[in-house]
Amino acid sequence: MLRYRKRDMALAIGSSTLAGYVDAIGFLSLGGFFVSFMSGNSTRLAVGIAGVPAEALIAGRLIGSFLLGVILGSLIGRAAGSKRPPAILALVAVMLASAAALAGAGAADLAMLLVAAAMGTENTTFERDGEVAIGLTYMTGALVKLGQRIAGALTGGPKFAWLPYLGLWLGLVTGAVAGALAWPVIGLAGLWFAALAALCLSAAAWMITRPLASKPPA
Repeated sequence: MLRYRKRDMALAIGSSTLAGYVDAIGFLSLGGFFVSFMSGNSTRLAVGIAGVPAEALIAGRLIGSFLLGVILGSLIGRAAGSKRPPAILALVAVMLASAAALAGAGAADLAMLLVAAAMGTENTTFERDGEVAIGLTYMTGALVKLGQRIAGALTGGPKFAWLPYLGLWLGLVTGAVAGALAWPVIGLAGLWFAALAALCLSAAAWMITRPLASKPPA
């Protein structure tokens, strides 16, 4: 992560904030299932298989949708080349807006599957050599790295290498707080704000990846 520019890290933290917001809305809407945290859904799947098949089915569908989103994002990102981040985030915006429209039409279950796919897609925003370089919707790895970098700083390593990981975690938590506050007031209509945020992030990513204009000759 240290190889990324500060502007890229700001974009990653903004994307993580978006993921937290969307996941909180999804969690409250689904009554304890996640649209971005597939480790939690995998546990729900296992517990459901052991005792509540209907819950296993919900978790399984969300995991499958998330996986399809990752596949779609990877394919689109490879086609977009250097414009991967704006292309991926624009796609996320379209998917979230479509989910909001579905929810408004009374198809909340389909909307949540599409949201899970959008979160899978978002995780392909930062990909290097075919691998996800920065996880945006799950924080276990970020917290491990945070602890490792703090330990490194205490033993003579870079003093502030832990800050990006803290930023990612705080972004997710801040977004989740916003989503939890929005849910009782506007419900799934809050997805429209998520779509707008994703569109703004896409525009910011476009500006970041846009080549600098050459200066006119003197």
